[in-house]
Amino acid sequence: MAKLKLGPIADDKPVKVTLELPASLHRDLTAYAEILAREAGQIASDPVRLIVPMLERFIATDRGFSKARQVKPDAH
Repeated sequence: MAKLKLGPIADDKPVKVTLELPASLHRDLTAYAEILAREAGQIASDPVRLIVPMLERFIATDRGFSKARQVKPDAH
């Protein structure tokens, strides 16, 4: 069993997003969605639905971003 960083995607209301992805990234998202679905015993969802949770996870675990966000700019 693969240890993926994302858990099952919540069945939430779909949101329309217009975004151009490189074909290789779309293939990777599709493969990730298939593996995630298999791990959760579900049918693979639209790989585009992975983008938001992946970005949320990336931002939540980026220590540099977290540290920089805590630094308050000097008042002028």
